[in-house]
Amino acid sequence: MEPDTKLMSTLKYISNYPQHVIDQVLKLLEQNKLADYLLNKYPTTHQFVNDKSLRGYAVSFKNQYIKKSSPLSQVIYDPKIHVINNALGLHTFISRIQGNKLKSKNEIRISDIFRKSPEAFLRMIVVHELAHLKEKEHTRAFYKLCCHMVSDYHQLELDMRLYLTQLALNGEIY
Repeated sequence: MEPDTKLMSTLKYISNYPQHVIDQVLKLLEQNKLADYLLNKYPTTHQFVNDKSLRGYAVSFKNQYIKKSSPLSQVIYDPKIHVINNALGLHTFISRIQGNKLKSKNEIRISDIFRKSPEAFLRMIVVHELAHLKEKEHTRAFYKLCCHMVSDYHQLELDMRLYLTQLALNGEIY
């Protein structure tokens, strides 16, 4: 029996994972246990619910791991990201000429859906966007930097994708 269309379109978040991982997720979904898995592993949400606290959170990671990178001019939650850009966070680098100097601004925008999520998922997204300060492309060096900042980066990315799958199928769990 084929999974329904809504389920298949929702599996887009994990479509690049090995088939055995997708099969495990399908089994959790069939048993209606994906939310239980996530709640058991990540029982609470974070307290960084406004832009000011999000900025402080991101800057603390930046200062701890990539001090010599350019400063962050803005870190905010953006309610438009998920819908318009089909992304979870964005790092923008803007260069402007002021007089005879070249000024740059780095901004991080995090999808508003992470305003009410486990801290681990917010951490993964923040680290991902901060890594773009040093590595613009998703290369081996980029992921090495992400793992340097958060050792279980890849597991958090998978679990965050499971969270997105749960949200798409059944709505909020927190």
